[in-house]
Amino acid sequence: MFVVALLGSGCASLPPGSDFPKAPSKALTSPEGTQLGRQLGVLTSKHPGLSGFRLLPVGLDSFQLRMDMVRTAERTLDLQYFLVECDDTGQLLLEAILQAADRGVRTRILLDDSGSFGRDAQISMLAGHPNIELRLFNPSAYRGQLPLLHTVDVVLNAYRLNYRMHNKLFVVDNAIGIVGGRNIGDEYFQAAAKFEFGDYDVTAAGPIVKNLSDSFDAYWNSPMAIPIDALTGGKPSPEALHGYRDTLAAHRARMEGTPYLRPLPADQSLSAMISGKAPLIWARAEVIYDSPEKLKVENDEQPGYLLRSRLREVAVETRSELIIVSPYLVPGPGGMRFFEKLQERQVRVRVLTNSLASTDMPIVHSRYQTFRVPMLESGVELYEVRPVLGQPVVGGHELKSPSSGRYALHAKVFVFDRQRIFIGSMNLDPRSLRVNTEVGLIIESPELAGQVADRFAEIAQPANSYVLAVDGPDGGGIRGLVWRTMENGKPAEYRQEPATAFGRRLQVDALSLLPLDELL
Repeated sequence: MFVVALLGSGCASLPPGSDFPKAPSKALTSPEGTQLGRQLGVLTSKHPGLSGFRLLPVGLDSFQLRMDMVRTAERTLDLQYFLVECDDTGQLLLEAILQAADRGVRTRILLDDSGSFGRDAQISMLAGHPNIELRLFNPSAYRGQLPLLHTVDVVLNAYRLNYRMHNKLFVVDNAIGIVGGRNIGDEYFQAAAKFEFGDYDVTAAGPIVKNLSDSFDAYWNSPMAIPIDALTGGKPSPEALHGYRDTLAAHRARMEGTPYLRPLPADQSLSAMISGKAPLIWARAEVIYDSPEKLKVENDEQPGYLLRSRLREVAVETRSELIIVSPYLVPGPGGMRFFEKLQERQVRVRVLTNSLASTDMPIVHSRYQTFRVPMLESGVELYEVRPVLGQPVVGGHELKSPSSGRYALHAKVFVFDRQRIFIGSMNLDPRSLRVNTEVGLIIESPELAGQVADRFAEIAQPANSYVLAVDGPDGGGIRGLVWRTMENGKPAEYRQEPATAFGRRLQVDALSLLPLDELL
């Protein structure tokens, strides 16, 4: 019967549970009624027409600020993520959210369902709280724990389930928010032993937060957002929620003494930020995001928003320099034409992405590698992050935690003429551009642009990245490439993918034969 049900849903455009009754809801309409809203309102009044921002390049800081924000919440919490892990940092944050709900904070959590297999049983316990509502974006029909049946579901519903919500958004009391590239999990917050994602978030305060909340509300009330109750047969029992509380409390006890339960330094804390002691950068900005039913917008079946359209308008206006940071990079023919047009106008283009040795997605690298020589020949300056940074400390600050392992890039940020930036969830690849939904901010701030450009320079230097060049026709290099870097303080060159075993290179070459261009 289960397989028959899956077959029956295979051609459906809406996910299972879409007919389940759900009450629409909106963000807090009067944030000035909260302490956060009042204090930030005082700051905002001194900067009419502007919003306040602070970059969060350090994973630990980004986590501690989220914890600080949850503890400060009075009325509402809105979280929208592609992925929430039930690991050390994930459980600490989930317990803080549960405690906020105990204080009466209305909490809405919207998660993409692609990464939920094996996690639902834990996170869904939160839905047993009367102040927490959990919805899944475009969920699978199968909710059990058998991998085979999960695979059957994915295969039979491949067209629908390929469409994912990649947004990352965190809003408290509709007064302050965080948007950027980080999901919730140890790898994003410098807490994983095996590897660490280098990433960016930005704190946002002022009038722009209402626009962020508008994007959240659009997804929350979309037909694609399904209440967890519709998929699990009802809310968890009070006993189940109580058991989950005990699990989270025991985990927190084990985490005592770690940096993840310490507050931010006084001069970087949320209270310092909202009191003006840790000044925000005030600037004009706009929220750009894809409509929740992006595929229908793509197919002209309904009106809506496409993030890439607005981002392209901004990129076309670039006059002298474009900096791109994208961990997964597949420009495609359209991107190549865009790079060539920029070169014709003598715009300097610099791109930072993962090397084969650092990437966590070799299947994306299999397509990216075919564009390297054309990009270089079009004038793009191309840098690939090393898995081990040769200079992890630059100018007195750490680019990477000394306790974590391999380094992998995960940030998604653009810098236009060092005057404005885009920071958000979108990679420069076909999946982000045309399949997944994304969200981000365009901020008009030379100061923020300078901060991102400086960090780009720190990571792109030869001690931390491979600087790519086209090898001469007689150089004997694979695909005409040479990788230049620094090893033990001395210049070094490679003529095949550095720091990778033959098996990994063979795997990537084999993956390049698969017809997956529009899915990467």
